[in-house]
Amino acid sequence: MSKYKVGDHVGWNSEAGQVSGVIIRVHTRDTDYKGHRRHASPQAPQYEIRSDKSEHIAMHKEEALRKLP
Repeated sequence: MSKYKVGDHVGWNSEAGQVSGVIIRVHTRDTDYKGHRRHASPQAPQYEIRSDKSEHIAMHKEEALRKLP
């Protein structure tokens, strides 16, 4: 089961520093993202997140994220 859900506000580390955003989709099956295959399952989902500042869409594994207030 997913630790996070659509609408959750989360943060993660990037090469540009700390980033935050809102989860817009939870992937529980393998999916293609920006030309690369991303492996996902119900036990290890991938999260699509819209950045608060830039509106950029990123995809991360659960262990890369932390929930924000």
